[in-house]
Amino acid sequence: MKHYIFLLITLFFVVGCNTVGSDKPTVSVTIEPQRYFVEQIGGDNFKVNTIVPAGTSPETYDPTPSQMVALGKSSVYFMVGYLGFENAWGKTLAENNTGVIVVNTSNEISLIEGENLENVIGGHQHHDGHNHQGVDPHVWSSPKSVLIMADNMLNALVMADVENQKEYRDNFKALQEEIIATDKKIAALLENAPVKSFIIYHPALAYFARDYNLTQYSIEFEGKSPSPQQLKQMIDFAQEQGVKTIFVQKGFDMKNAESLAKEVGASIHSIDPLSYNWSEELIKIAEILSENE
Repeated sequence: MKHYIFLLITLFFVVGCNTVGSDKPTVSVTIEPQRYFVEQIGGDNFKVNTIVPAGTSPETYDPTPSQMVALGKSSVYFMVGYLGFENAWGKTLAENNTGVIVVNTSNEISLIEGENLENVIGGHQHHDGHNHQGVDPHVWSSPKSVLIMADNMLNALVMADVENQKEYRDNFKALQEEIIATDKKIAALLENAPVKSFIIYHPALAYFARDYNLTQYSIEFEGKSPSPQQLKQMIDFAQEQGVKTIFVQKGFDMKNAESLAKEVGASIHSIDPLSYNWSEELIKIAEILSENE
């Protein structure tokens, strides 16, 4: 808490000085997939600053004071929405009239929240144990949601640089076509998938699962590794459901996934839902699910 107070004081100190050394205005984003979307729409007109480094969980990341300074000097800050540190930063920027346009890119997305976050394994509720104010924040795992995120970004970039709005709108159309093509390819791959359920260490694919009529179950229990009893329940469940795919994100412990895979005869796949190359990663996930029998 003290660290966050210090960061907020730092941000308050720099918000009146949001000039940037570069000739290009700076746009800040929370995660790498957002950087991809901004660069596709904005072209070379903006310098894009990603807050959460590649390979780091945005839900547990602790931003640095220097990142606060960079954020305070941005023209636009694109939040994912519903990640812990974003709420404090966005509120401070908005309330102090900083000149930074703060955009929740999850606006207008049909969010997964409350009881829909939970899946039951062995009589116990498995869900994302992090505090997201009751909302699953992983909206970028869904091409349908990404279309809305990109539209929110377009509107903000036009607001920040109206003179180049035609370029941004043209670029958005090209990105829109890419997103739609990604959605169609994934749908085709999963149409006849032999198993419609998968297990994942951290539940980051709920929106992906919703889009394509899949069911996601997480190894994490209340944000922690499962107990031996909970692991046994997962083994029984996976055997009953015929689950053959286990996903583990980069940076997460493989031990429990390996134990589970060995017992049920499932395959383990390393994935990176936070990849800059978001389309390639989602298609790879769909290909894995389409091939596992």
